[in-house]
Amino acid sequence: MNLPAPQFPPLLTGEVVPRHTDPFDKAVSRAIAGVDSGTIFYSQGEDTLRAALVLAPETPLEEAIQAVYVAQIGLAESLGALAPPEVPVHFQWPDRIKVNGAVCGGVRFAADVSDPKAYPNWLVIGIHVPFTMAGNEPGDNPDETCLCEEGCVDITPMSLLESWSKHTLLWLTYFLDSGFERIHTDWRPRCDTLGMQIDYPRPGLFVGLDDKGRMLLREDVMTETVSLIEFAEHL
Repeated sequence: MNLPAPQFPPLLTGEVVPRHTDPFDKAVSRAIAGVDSGTIFYSQGEDTLRAALVLAPETPLEEAIQAVYVAQIGLAESLGALAPPEVPVHFQWPDRIKVNGAVCGGVRFAADVSDPKAYPNWLVIGIHVPFTMAGNEPGDNPDETCLCEEGCVDITPMSLLESWSKHTLLWLTYFLDSGFERIHTDWRPRCDTLGMQIDYPRPGLFVGLDDKGRMLLREDVMTETVSLIEFAEHL
């Protein structure tokens, strides 16, 4: 059964993929072939939202990769708008979304370059958000959750996709107009591991983000930076 197509804001277009096709993989293959920037590939599954946005950055990768934070903020704001008001949404660096303190999906990303100073021809950012738990009883994995378990029963994958596209486009506009500072200011309070000792990606105190969006990780008297680029998927 084909569901009604989601409505995307101006500048973004949608393309549905077959049920057993990963929208992220499809987006990457189409980006390599030269698909238009602003195309969102998505699947119509009812148990999980899977979608991927193709961008054509005009900046070096170290700046362009910060659009990953934009996609996270767009997802958090979408859930904030659609979910019951008492449901908190946070981030876990570099790529997890948390609802009520448990992981509930996340983002993934890839580009055609890995050198921070290189200019990518394309950047693909994918999101996945589970609506139901696949094959597990609630409570089997207390660190993971799904939207239905958190009282978000009135949200559908397509309504969340529509909302994500609108909020992400808005924040991409802010990013292009104002740079990373505004993104950093909004992202920071949504990260529940900021200021805490963490084990991943390396042990240390998560101090914050620098002006390139890199994690500042302090261990003893040393502070190192960890870039999102390290977590991009290799083609």
